[in-house]
Amino acid sequence: MRALKAAPTRGLGSSRRAVSPVRYWSVLRQWFYGDVVSRIDECVAESSPWSPRETELLAVTLRLLQQHGYEGLTVEADAATARASKATIYRRWPSKAELVLAAFIEGVRQVAVPPNTGTLRGDLLRLGELVCQEAGAHASTLRAVLVEVSRNPALNDAMKQFLEQRKALINRVLLQAVDRGEIDDAAITDELWDLVPRYLISRCLMPGDPPTRHTVQALVDEVVIPSLTRPIG
Repeated sequence: MRALKAAPTRGLGSSRRAVSPVRYWSVLRQWFYGDVVSRIDECVAESSPWSPRETELLAVTLRLLQQHGYEGLTVEADAATARASKATIYRRWPSKAELVLAAFIEGVRQVAVPPNTGTLRGDLLRLGELVCQEAGAHASTLRAVLVEVSRNPALNDAMKQFLEQRKALINRVLLQAVDRGEIDDAAITDELWDLVPRYLISRCLMPGDPPTRHTVQALVDEVVIPSLTRPIG
């Protein structure tokens, strides 16, 4: 029996200690519903790869992104709002793109909680809804950051961290289904695990064609569930 292993996460090119995905599975879902700055659970602060001050700076960045978008965000405004110097920010994140990507990844880390509805279908539907909320709220930021990633190889490590977080979350959902006897772990493949979030995020990034609840249901019922419950061997 083979099971995917959750990968540890690190900060942007940081040498800080690895963060076990098990730690952040238990944090609040609050970020999806706003107020990310003031409602950070104590266990998040303990398991964060950032210092408390860095976490505060990233929370401010995320809030300003929600208000002004990527193009409207300036490091000067970020520093003033966070009551920090630009030099402090640039020492940790040498470019605006690195700062924004770090803020986005930290926001995702704080809500990396696998749904546990009691069924694989329910978990996948809930996960799909959360992905749509997350990606839809930050679509313009994601588009801008993806452009910067293509120009700046230094951002590749951060993108790998984001993918590792996403894989750990989905892996947990699938292994819960294995534990319940709904699927065989041999049905979980490296190509299949990322199907739901990757497709939904790509739809969110296309202006004028956002995914709907029907999109999520069709993806789960017509593609993912049949693939995971197919005969093995």
